[in-house]
Amino acid sequence: MTSMPERSGPIGNLASVSFDQLCQAVEELHPPDGRKAEVGGGRIVLAARPWACHWRALRSLRRQLQPHAPEGHDADSAPFLFVFPRSARAYGPDLFVADEAAFEHLSPRIPGEALSLVAELTSVSTKDDDWAEKVAVYGRQVPVYLLVDMQAETATVFWDPSEQGYRSRTTVTFGERLHVPKPFDFDLDTSEFHAPDEGGDGAS
Repeated sequence: MTSMPERSGPIGNLASVSFDQLCQAVEELHPPDGRKAEVGGGRIVLAARPWACHWRALRSLRRQLQPHAPEGHDADSAPFLFVFPRSARAYGPDLFVADEAAFEHLSPRIPGEALSLVAELTSVSTKDDDWAEKVAVYGRQVPVYLLVDMQAETATVFWDPSEQGYRSRTTVTFGERLHVPKPFDFDLDTSEFHAPDEGGDGAS
């Protein structure tokens, strides 16, 4: 499968910049086409948006999650920045389910506590962060984290957050059903999550 650069190092000298200033900078930033800006490790990181071949999986996730979302919560993939001040992190998940009331203000910055679920689809260069840093950050606050590993062709659900991270997880292979726990409480069909075969224009 073809590959393209997906992440950059720090943007400028940010050693003395606060988390709030980094978030403000992200809001004012105009990333190159196909990229999104996040905050992690005291720096702004540019990451590729989902590949075109991820569209089918994202569409399937949104269609399945919405009917089971908590009352007043909506599933979407719009480019909002969810902030986690205690961890000094700010992410733009590939897909999220969040309280609609949290969007009633003039800012792309949304508090992480508005989330009932986040979903990330891995690519080669984002996979390590999705499995490590984001599991740790989401695991202190977000009720459910769906991690769709497009390279391993597995789907993992993490739930029961705590100060030490998620207490529970389940993994299935694409094609199997994955139970998404409360507040969703349904079996997710993963049969549409496959990326194109090698040689196509899919993700790497």
